[in-house]
Amino acid sequence: MRIRPAFKSDAVQIAELMNLAMLEITQQFIGEEDHAKANDFLAHFIALEKNQFSYENIFVAEEDSVILGQISLYDGALLHTLRKPIWDKIKLDRRIDYWAEDETQAGEIYLDTIGVSPQAQGKGIGKKLLQFAIDEFVIKQQKVLGLLVDKDNPNAKRLYEKVGFKVINEVHIFGKKMEHLQYV
Repeated sequence: MRIRPAFKSDAVQIAELMNLAMLEITQQFIGEEDHAKANDFLAHFIALEKNQFSYENIFVAEEDSVILGQISLYDGALLHTLRKPIWDKIKLDRRIDYWAEDETQAGEIYLDTIGVSPQAQGKGIGKKLLQFAIDEFVIKQQKVLGLLVDKDNPNAKRLYEKVGFKVINEVHIFGKKMEHLQYV
């Protein structure tokens, strides 16, 4: 298995993996509970540059040309700039001004999503993607990694804490209680 930067051509596969982590949020964006439309929405942005979900911010775990997992990260200081294309599309498509709390801020590289194919779960791929992010951003670049974990997902929280993330506060975002963790 190798970890590599994502390509535009990976958009459809990555969208499916991303929605393993954020389907409810994507459905809020599109205003309906349609899994296929949610995947299409994300795939559209993954294939574009300069947005929160762009392939430019994604690394994939790949084996035999099959994408098994993805991790999406970006500089928290760029949140509003990277979010704008998403909000603009929601406004255009649904004719509403969508808004959500900030999930990150300046001073951290924000781990937006991590997703592993159901067929590949339990093989340590999520942990390898996390370790890649730690090595690349914390160790090599001396940055702080941050992420949110749903309080209703103790398994994910245990994984993050096991690799060294620490809870720094609690936030309420997208209608959920989340914990903000950082790896310094």
